[in-house]
Amino acid sequence: MVSQRVATAQPVPHLILRTESGSRYLSLVGSSCWTAGRGDDNNFVLPDRWISRNHAMLQRMETGEFYLIDLGSRNGSFVNGRRVSVPVTLQNGDRLTFGQTELEFYTPDTEHLNHSPVGLDSQEFTATATLHVRRLISVLVVDIRNFTGMTRQIDEKLLSEVIGTWFRCAGEIIREYGSWVDKYIGDAVMAVWIHGAQGISPEEMVRITRALSAMHKMTSQLHERYPLPFPLQIGAGLNTGYAMVGNTGTGDRPDYTALGDTVNAAFRLESSTKQIGSDIALGETTYQYLAESGISPDLFKQHTVSLKGYDVPTLTYAGSFTDLDTFLKLMPND
Repeated sequence: MVSQRVATAQPVPHLILRTESGSRYLSLVGSSCWTAGRGDDNNFVLPDRWISRNHAMLQRMETGEFYLIDLGSRNGSFVNGRRVSVPVTLQNGDRLTFGQTELEFYTPDTEHLNHSPVGLDSQEFTATATLHVRRLISVLVVDIRNFTGMTRQIDEKLLSEVIGTWFRCAGEIIREYGSWVDKYIGDAVMAVWIHGAQGISPEEMVRITRALSAMHKMTSQLHERYPLPFPLQIGAGLNTGYAMVGNTGTGDRPDYTALGDTVNAAFRLESSTKQIGSDIALGETTYQYLAESGISPDLFKQHTVSLKGYDVPTLTYAGSFTDLDTFLKLMPND
């Protein structure tokens, strides 16, 4: 995974890995997410005993920007000598340090992002293809509550481990329940479930709510693992609707991202939970699908909220994680 030799005039995003035996070229094309660590399950396997098994992740946004996300590593991830505690935007030429391993990040002008690299064996790379289709999706946005308050009470090393562990565990939960993390943003994650052309089965929507419940339980237990000033809590927005889904990746490894109002509304719904004093806000369509599963109208109360950027008030159904777990206890296991 780290065998490519350095070539000159590279027109695609890449990392340069500096080693005693020379430099290695690590391509950042064909996906939107790359992991680095000691474990064999990483995109970039780095045999450094100071590096954690799953150490860090690089994520490319649809804008072309790259973020570095530490995954709760014991010894930290550093950008230009500064420890990363939340996802940070990378700039061309930034120096990354994982353990005792040094890498350099390079990205070309955006017009070159989809070109093949110059001077490398063409068999090592596949041109990136882009296809956008309109699909029915569910978008889950989960945010850590009072994260700013916590940053003022714990040191940077502990903060980095906590938020990195949360990101890693959130990703594992979301994958377990049939999706992937589309974005890691500050103290939040966004996950997308793409549904079939025939609509959404009740079991499908229940599975998504089980993922959310599992994330709540994981978050609430972090203070047992780390010396935190208070137990962490999360808020969530879950929205269902149509969106343009982009397939940006190689033919054998498609990589999806969703764009449009359905995605934007999910973020706004999550923010609205703070206004109405709830843990979870469901979009109207999401609630209708859950109603087919037998959710009690007593659990999630109807609210009309004014979402930022929307001229017309929006209907949402809000409740607590206790309400969600009450509902899930009545549902058969998958």
